[in-house]
Amino acid sequence: MTRFIGLIFAVLLSNAHPVLYASDADVIVYGSTPGGFCAAIAAAREGASVILLEPTDHVGAMSTGGLSHCDSNQMVRSTLMGLFDEWHKRIVKDYTDRGLMAPYDPTLKDQSRWVFEPHVAMRVTKKMLDEVGVKVRVNERLQSVKTEDRRIVSLITNNGTFNAKIYVDGTYEGDLMAEAGVDWTLGREGRDEFDEPLAGKRYPKKKMDINGFDDQGKLLPLLTTDDGGKEEDGDKNIMTYSFRLCLTSNPKNRVPMPKPEKYDPARFEIIRRYLKAGGNAKQVGFDLYPMPGDKLDGNNSIGHQFSIGLIGGGNDWHTADEAGRKAIWEAHKQYTLEFYQFLTTDPAVPKNIKNTYVGLGLCKDEFASYDHFSPALYVRESRRMKGLHVISQKDILNHPKKDDPIAISSFPIDSHDCQRIAFKGGGVINEGTIFPVRKKEPKQGYAYHVPYRSVLPKAEQCVNLLVPVALSCTHVGMSSLRIEGAWMVIGQGAGVAAALAAKEMVNVQKLPYEKLRTRLLAQGQVLELPAAEPATANPKE
Repeated sequence: MTRFIGLIFAVLLSNAHPVLYASDADVIVYGSTPGGFCAAIAAAREGASVILLEPTDHVGAMSTGGLSHCDSNQMVRSTLMGLFDEWHKRIVKDYTDRGLMAPYDPTLKDQSRWVFEPHVAMRVTKKMLDEVGVKVRVNERLQSVKTEDRRIVSLITNNGTFNAKIYVDGTYEGDLMAEAGVDWTLGREGRDEFDEPLAGKRYPKKKMDINGFDDQGKLLPLLTTDDGGKEEDGDKNIMTYSFRLCLTSNPKNRVPMPKPEKYDPARFEIIRRYLKAGGNAKQVGFDLYPMPGDKLDGNNSIGHQFSIGLIGGGNDWHTADEAGRKAIWEAHKQYTLEFYQFLTTDPAVPKNIKNTYVGLGLCKDEFASYDHFSPALYVRESRRMKGLHVISQKDILNHPKKDDPIAISSFPIDSHDCQRIAFKGGGVINEGTIFPVRKKEPKQGYAYHVPYRSVLPKAEQCVNLLVPVALSCTHVGMSSLRIEGAWMVIGQGAGVAAALAAKEMVNVQKLPYEKLRTRLLAQGQVLELPAAEPATANPKE
């Protein structure tokens, strides 16, 4: 009788405080990056119950956070099908259903630019997640994981405990894999480690004939070191982070660019010296890509000497806690606003450069709950898993075919700056750039298989985790894999595998590849490489 009364009380209590989400699922995806949300959708379409946990309050990361010029124009689009293709078709349909012109034609697999507005990408993403019953929970920050016998048993966030059969790390940073004890690396390999000519230090940009030190012999602001290290060696530096800015010059939709707090013009002394020494003023600024709604997508320019990327600013992002990442995020925003202030007000900046940017502002109809500034920091590179197969330069350019593909990637090998070095004898240079290694015509990267092994941890470390974003690769490999289109198809592959492993009750390393391949093809993945083309780009350039 007492037990019955207790049960009645529990029911009444649950009605007063209803539980919105169950904490158990077949598959849990941590991180709603493009690789994460596609993994969640793919797993749900295979019949798995799925919970998608996002540590911030923003779903979709860069694909809904300002990266609105789809970089697939440099990829072999005929290999990017499945959820990637569907997502883009739905974006275009969103426009045409409202009686607007289609911003692009996703049925044409050419090299044209595909551009869209962030709020449209967000609407499409959330609808696709909702349609298949993925339970999305935001502000769920990973605190710890419980493991038993090489298996993640539960994932603990600031709000509770979540349990699944299979887990997918969908973060850019590999936070879940690191917490689970899976081996990872950070930074750049030396040239000999994987026999990669593009590894080590990279100096393709012109040395600037200026002094990088102040009167006391200290490095000027925006310089990272006076010792770049041996050219053949690796290091812990990663490519620069930045924001993708959603901008407009349309006064009806323009919000003035916020003024940075405590703007210090002295921070940009190095750029003044560059311009005064006769440096090319066009090498100062950032890229602008036109997109629908009379808007522009602003991006760090890989070719400029000075742009909106805060070189060195993201090196500690991977290990920072919530407060630390917030501070790094704010530091990047502060730099972005200060750089814009410098471009548009400083006497050293030529008038034609000022005029390019002075009329721009943020968009009133984008990111309203974030004061119209992008909530997503562009984490181009972070931790990388040490998995069953490490994708290196040779896998991309020399041996693209694998026996266990889950997706095809084809973005050029392409790295933004990693260091800005001041030489003690005079001169400043940006180091770490890899200008796109791609075909000359069309200007697209070389297609290569992403093997299932590259998203798998070693079995002695974890048997129920898949890592499609911070996957197993070198820095040079990540310089090609690090693109939203690639992560979407890789994420779909991982999601299908997660659902099958949960259904078959097998370790992810033991999942029969032929079963996986059958379901991947059923979900529209392309697994056959296009006709082989020899790499024409010189990887030593």
